[in-house]
Amino acid sequence: MLQSRWIVLLLRAVLIVAALWLVVLLALAMPGELSDEPLSFRVPVQIALSLVILCVLAVIVCIWRLLTLTRRDRIFSEASRRWVDAIVWALSIGWSVLALLALTATSIIYFTPELRDPGFPMLLFGIVVLAVLPVLLMLVMRGLLRQATGYRSELEEVI
Repeated sequence: MLQSRWIVLLLRAVLIVAALWLVVLLALAMPGELSDEPLSFRVPVQIALSLVILCVLAVIVCIWRLLTLTRRDRIFSEASRRWVDAIVWALSIGWSVLALLALTATSIIYFTPELRDPGFPMLLFGIVVLAVLPVLLMLVMRGLLRQATGYRSELEEVI
């Protein structure tokens, strides 16, 4: 039990650091990096990247709530399923925006002859494929949670 408390404490510390880093990235770094770009390019890219970052921040909040439910021994409840569903939705929205952004960038590169270079589109493809893995993993975990919740309720009825 003591070991799991340390792990939860460490996970919470990492979540705080990650959230702070994302807020700094969203508020300070990203606007500065895009400031030299034309307005027609900067605004849509900043909106899309901001939405992706906000989705990741939502996932961090949901994980925090799930850790609280775990500490209270309520992880196998309807409340935890709602937080897991929120994670799935946030990850799905973030992935969709990222995929749309990658598709748009790849299209621009493909239809601009002087920009045709397969390296950047291949990099974007890899990022989009890797970014869908947490979505799929959370769908599997949601199914496992649903099954475990059913088993726990059956076990409580027996006891």
